[in-house]
Amino acid sequence: MSTPGVQLNPQTGNSRRAPVLQRSHDRPASLDNPRSPRRRAGMPNFEKFAWLFMRFSGVVLVFLALGHLFIGLMWDNGVYRIDFNYVAQRWNSPFWQTWDLLLLWLAQLHGGNGLRVIIDDYSRKDSTRFWLNSLLAVSMTFTLVLGSYVLLTFDANIS
Repeated sequence: MSTPGVQLNPQTGNSRRAPVLQRSHDRPASLDNPRSPRRRAGMPNFEKFAWLFMRFSGVVLVFLALGHLFIGLMWDNGVYRIDFNYVAQRWNSPFWQTWDLLLLWLAQLHGGNGLRVIIDDYSRKDSTRFWLNSLLAVSMTFTLVLGSYVLLTFDANIS
């Protein structure tokens, strides 16, 4: 008298209820076995090191950026003193060259790593992910090379 998947209500004895869910065919295979048997090719523990880099570089960037803003906006006469001569005098000092190079490299790598994570999270196709990551790598390389070149080869006697 009992049909499979249909249960009688114990109170009334004749009411029917919907079939029981959560059978093996109702659940996606990824939920039953969430771990992939294959490892991704590449550097092992890369994501762990990238995560640690984001935390440490973020702390260093806070101090570098706030120091840069304080010196540029509030120190001495603020933005009114910033001109070519101010930049030339500042970039003649190895301390300020190192400060600005560190700020450039950390900000670029920190932001690029963040964009890499966003690309990995939101790109659906592997080809899209590849081309977006390639575009990101080219733009980051261009910015780092050009910015480092300007900082290291700046000539104060150009005028």
